[in-house]
Amino acid sequence: MAGGPFDPEFDALPRTIPIFPLSGALLLPGGRLPLNIFEPRYLAMVADAIRSDRIVGMIQPAEPETSGRTPRVEDVGCAGRIVAFSETADGRYLITLRGLLRFKLGEELPTIGGYRRVVANWDPFAADMIEPGEVHYDRKRLEKAARHYFVRQSMSLDVGAIDKLDDVSLVTALSMLCPFATVEKQALLEATDHAARAELLTGLIEMAALGGDVGDEGQRH
Repeated sequence: MAGGPFDPEFDALPRTIPIFPLSGALLLPGGRLPLNIFEPRYLAMVADAIRSDRIVGMIQPAEPETSGRTPRVEDVGCAGRIVAFSETADGRYLITLRGLLRFKLGEELPTIGGYRRVVANWDPFAADMIEPGEVHYDRKRLEKAARHYFVRQSMSLDVGAIDKLDDVSLVTALSMLCPFATVEKQALLEATDHAARAELLTGLIEMAALGGDVGDEGQRH
């Protein structure tokens, strides 16, 4: 999970970042998240990010959005850097975020252009930017469970592509791809390390493959 050549150093990370509360969307360090942006406030957010450091904080709402009330968000999110960007003829942005590191939510600042901004506490997750060493988990067990799970979900699984992923990238990709409930995605995000995330992911997939319910309220951009 090597960092990108244009990723900032830890000491150069911004103190404040825009946040994109999006239920059901999980970004993890090293992962890539494509987004279709069309709401005016998030169009403004992306435009401002492109003009500055390209960093956006993905975070899950802790409660539904209601008219006239700003919903609470979770305490931990993941910052990503915009690594791909294009415009559409009907006024949308198509972007891809590459996960940098997680952050702890700090003070919320006044909105700009309708989007939310927060002070990001990076310190608890500084290790996210360090190349991980060997990660020990039962990869064969995870792959077996994933095959059963994808069949049950009527989803296709590119076995050849899976085989080419290293151990950390496999856990990251499956965690982001599987349509788990919001609370489960948040648990995967907040896992203490890669081994703990792999163990949690394996358990979630095995439970779902055996008939447990998974799913979420869907993504909105």
